[in-house]
Amino acid sequence: MEKAYKLLAQQEEISNKRAKELIDRGLVYVGDQKVKIARAELPDETRFRIEYPAEVEILHQDSDLVVVNKPAFIDSYEIEEAIEGARLLHRLDRDTSGVLLLARNEAFAKKAIEAFRQRKVGKEYVAWVEGVVVEPLEIDLPIHTIRKGKAFSKIDRKLGKPALTRVFPDEIQGKKSKVRVTIDTGRTHQIRVHLAHVGHPIVGDEQYGSPTRAKRTLLHAKKITLLGRSYEAPEPADIRRYK
Repeated sequence: MEKAYKLLAQQEEISNKRAKELIDRGLVYVGDQKVKIARAELPDETRFRIEYPAEVEILHQDSDLVVVNKPAFIDSYEIEEAIEGARLLHRLDRDTSGVLLLARNEAFAKKAIEAFRQRKVGKEYVAWVEGVVVEPLEIDLPIHTIRKGKAFSKIDRKLGKPALTRVFPDEIQGKKSKVRVTIDTGRTHQIRVHLAHVGHPIVGDEQYGSPTRAKRTLLHAKKITLLGRSYEAPEPADIRRYK
């Protein structure tokens, strides 16, 4: 028996640090099971599979703005660091794919941030959720985020900040539903918390109660409208159709 990251380092002929990083980012599998704990003890004969993220696709760029299609398993800040002179205007969770906006200059950044603050930015997502959704839902419940270690949000009518999520059914496959989601606010994990609260956690979102194991939380930021311009990211294969 040996620690997972050490076995992976030996198998791939990489450093222990790099192996641990790959596991921490959720890219390493044994069969169909994701390796979640880098220091977990595993048999010496364990064979790993690494699933690297897709390439970052630039959807649009000009003197003010860079719009990218962020793959799952990449942090928003990694993209910011990779694009010289660009500044994130918002962020997506590591597991979430889709439209990500970065400003190229301070003047545009100020205008964009003010639009976010005034809730004048349109945000549309697509997700696969647990259960059958046949009618539109409107979830208007305040969210409070706890930031000790890994961020966790919950419905809290006393401490929470206003949050409104609208859900529209799109497709049903067995006991899973594909839904379109729009939000005006952008609370941490808002869509995930709201959908879980009404009994439809996002598929693969174990943190908020999904019983289904998946390679990631099946949430995609499909479209953003900012300052009169709209940008859309095509749905990846795992969003276009659930298995």
